[in-house]
Amino acid sequence: MVDRQRGEPGRGTVEEQGRLIARGRDADVYAAGDGRVLRRYRDGDSVAREAELMRYLAAAGYPVPAVYGAHACDMVLEHLHGPTMLQDLLRRPWRLRRHARTLADLHRRLHAITAPDWLEPHPASGDAPTPGAFEGAGGGAGGGAAHRVLHMDLHPENVVLTARGPVVIDWRTARGGPPGLDVAQTLVILYSATAPGPPARRAAFGLLRAALLRAVRDACADQDPGPYLAACARDRLANPNTTPGEADRLHALFVSAPAGGPPSPHDLL
Repeated sequence: MVDRQRGEPGRGTVEEQGRLIARGRDADVYAAGDGRVLRRYRDGDSVAREAELMRYLAAAGYPVPAVYGAHACDMVLEHLHGPTMLQDLLRRPWRLRRHARTLADLHRRLHAITAPDWLEPHPASGDAPTPGAFEGAGGGAGGGAAHRVLHMDLHPENVVLTARGPVVIDWRTARGGPPGLDVAQTLVILYSATAPGPPARRAAFGLLRAALLRAVRDACADQDPGPYLAACARDRLANPNTTPGEADRLHALFVSAPAGGPPSPHDLL
């Protein structure tokens, strides 16, 4: 929990510290005062590795929330002010290409950072040969393009548009691996996204989703996501947080692929 004086995990209750201000698929966020929030995993999973990675990325100049404390399943973070990229897109769809370029730039900046030795590689890292376009990029101690920091959940809901620029949140799924794998995961997430509500709203969301998917695919084409799409789709299908509607779209991705072959970026549209 948050100790208001020290800004570190303490022993107080959530009710003593602040109200619930956000609820994600696997974590709750509470107001903690003094420009801070408490993020708590509902499954009790440790935040130690995630907090260490965020500090590592901040030291490399990547835009992440400041980490003030971490203990067990609780992490005390900077309170970010601003809409998510998705919220801004829904309000101002004409900004779609700008946001697609921002998302692509966030990928490139992240993939210029060599993963630390203690960050485990993603299981799909060896699914395809890795292009050498990122060899020699800065941001870490040695290593080649095959072991860069990957977010593995980098989509518009995990980018907050603040006064200091876009900030990337939710690093629980981060792993090491080739850049194309991270971009493939983003494309799969965008492809499978659904929206609740009446048919007209779902249809409008579908048009926005298709346009954003095309723009992000084109902006990230140099990172070669194609070889990893099938692995990312299978990974998403195995995720317990994937909704039935998302699963239906992921199954359709394999159906739309050429017989006997994996899906390609063109099958996403």
